[in-house]
Amino acid sequence: MEFLYDILLDNGIKYKARGEETLSLKVGDYCIIRKDFFLDYGQIIAALRTPYNPDEALREIHHSGPPSEKRAEIPRIQRKATMVDQSKANENQIRSKSALRTAGQYIEKLNLPMKLINAHYAFDGKLLAIQFSAEGRVDFRELVKQLAAAFNTRIELRQIGVRDETAIIGGLSICGRPLCCCSFLTEFASINVKMAKEQDLSLTPSTISGICGRLKCCLKYEHEGYLELEKTMPRRGDCCECKEGRGRIIDRNLLTQRVVVQMDDTGRTVSCSREDVNVVYPEKYKISRGTNRRDEQDDASEELAKLED
Repeated sequence: MEFLYDILLDNGIKYKARGEETLSLKVGDYCIIRKDFFLDYGQIIAALRTPYNPDEALREIHHSGPPSEKRAEIPRIQRKATMVDQSKANENQIRSKSALRTAGQYIEKLNLPMKLINAHYAFDGKLLAIQFSAEGRVDFRELVKQLAAAFNTRIELRQIGVRDETAIIGGLSICGRPLCCCSFLTEFASINVKMAKEQDLSLTPSTISGICGRLKCCLKYEHEGYLELEKTMPRRGDCCECKEGRGRIIDRNLLTQRVVVQMDDTGRTVSCSREDVNVVYPEKYKISRGTNRRDEQDDASEELAKLED
């Protein structure tokens, strides 16, 4: 029987592979994988113990790859890697670094707007995969021809986004833990500014964006929970009554289920539990945490839109 495993390559790409139970594979093992027309060398980072089902076979490419590669036959693990294989893989890494420098020279010669990330030689040398980032689409057909002639092997250029680039390079997030994208995430979820708004977060770009310059992946984690909490909470601007009298809600905290009420008669503010306030008529006063100037609002909206994919 074959089971599914998560494989990590030295260039940061992750994908699933299938292997026979008799191989006795475990997390941390290095193995040789038959992938399309070439052999690859990678490390097992997760043993899913999920039986392989050919009818539902999906190749999940974490960091890159065109949509056509999203659904294909899952690569097969041929065997565990030996010490000889390890030595050859180390040689390939040295060759990959040299190839990356050479590719950079060709890019400079052709004046292409590309930023090289890394290069990866297949285990048997039949493929050289180079990952790069760029602002827009890049016509690299001539570059592929010249690189194929220079290295005498098949060339695969992959354009990746800034989130993918950060996942490959790695780092620490503001919480002090390794970035989610380079530790446990296997795919990027769709995230938008609305999620931050619904969690009552400050919409300052530097606050809600990660190292990659895009919205933080963790905005997705608790989004559904915040939506449930929001159902029972009054909104900013609601006119309400509490023990101290009548006023309007100027702030709230979804997690603690508390609101800040500004009293109509004295102007002072009091903190109340959600259960202690009674909304008289909603949104008499429209309270905004942002600016009221339309031009500044438009500028802020444009800046926030850049954070989305």
